[in-house]
Amino acid sequence: MDSFVITGGQKLSGSIAVSGSKNSALPILAVSLMTSERCTFKNIPTLRDIQTQVKILNTLGVETHWKGREIETRVKDTYNSTAPYELVKQMRAGVCVLGPLLAARGEATVSLPGGCVIGERPIDLHLRGMQALGAEITLEKGYVQAKAPKGGLKGTEIYLGGKFGSSVLATDNVMCAAVLAKGTTIIECAACEPEVVDLANCLIAMGAKIEGAGSPRITIHGVKKLKGATWTVIPDRIETATFLLAGAITRSPITVTGGRADHLLAVIDVMRQMGVGIQRKGHAMTVVPCARPKACEVTTLPYPAFPTDVQSQTMALMAVSEGTSILTERIYPDRFMAAAELKRMGATITASNGQAVIQGVERLGGAQVMASDLRASAALVIAGLAAEGETHISRVYHIDRGYERIEERLRKLGARIQRINDGDEAEPATAAAKA
Repeated sequence: MDSFVITGGQKLSGSIAVSGSKNSALPILAVSLMTSERCTFKNIPTLRDIQTQVKILNTLGVETHWKGREIETRVKDTYNSTAPYELVKQMRAGVCVLGPLLAARGEATVSLPGGCVIGERPIDLHLRGMQALGAEITLEKGYVQAKAPKGGLKGTEIYLGGKFGSSVLATDNVMCAAVLAKGTTIIECAACEPEVVDLANCLIAMGAKIEGAGSPRITIHGVKKLKGATWTVIPDRIETATFLLAGAITRSPITVTGGRADHLLAVIDVMRQMGVGIQRKGHAMTVVPCARPKACEVTTLPYPAFPTDVQSQTMALMAVSEGTSILTERIYPDRFMAAAELKRMGATITASNGQAVIQGVERLGGAQVMASDLRASAALVIAGLAAEGETHISRVYHIDRGYERIEERLRKLGARIQRINDGDEAEPATAAAKA
């Protein structure tokens, strides 16, 4: 099992490019199930979750070919409509094949999903949406079994609001299913995230009729079939935010290229409140660091508000800010897995009942820490970059799910970070950085 060893306290410099959006690519790859024609998807990041999604599609009869950062797909057979446990358990987004399968083949059997352990994340909204379209849903032995009625799915009005607001994956799944349903479907309380808009635009390029993506009300007029298409996935806004926060916490004027500032206005505003500036020039954003960030209050909410996927990384910055910060988590109230590990590095954090209170310290110290989920992993990495001494982060397979070769890219900025196998003895991170 791999780990990262980081010697912190180094100023970073230069530029770092953003990869394609993982959270866009996963459902977009799944729509290849909905056409018999060839599709080409560009700007696909080479991540563990993407590889898992490709394997799921392969089991469902989709032939895939990689060409650099492009994937060509084509359905070769439709005999199997079961997405197996051994693959879907590896990531929550595996459930996004449910809607495309049900729409294209009239039935789908999908294992209940896995992924990061960050609190309860039920799929009841997915199932409620499928049932509203006429599907018969049963749960048996850990699998969701969905079957369309004889006449096919039928358009209807669907309210997709849940306990914590809208759901991106549920909106994705229901939108896909509705594209091939008869009649018109209206999704109320739809997720507004850029990844939903990206999926909708990809479906439109394939011949779907969708209006209102990016707003809480999406209208889908069903069509008989979809064609193949070529589509370029949007840049990853969470990765963009993570790199901007890496510049802020190390007080380094790094430039992040290829991202979209218009997808990160809430994050940029919070950084501004903390005294960190962002200079924008085209698709490049340069961090304007301050001597020491100021405390801030942040609440995570559905887009366009502050994203839950940036909460852990922001907590790391708050840990070295001046004053007392408050983080309120409205999406996944138990998502404070990074707090305990940051405390091992000297942070002063109290977390309970969906809220974390962070009393800033002047500097974190290197420590042995363990990654518990994808975004907590990123928080520990950027904390390690700023900490005094050496930080050893174990179980970094989590970060490989969402960040492409992050250690190699950070080294180009001057970070002293290396990947080791826990069975090997680590070389000094300083020497590794010079090699």
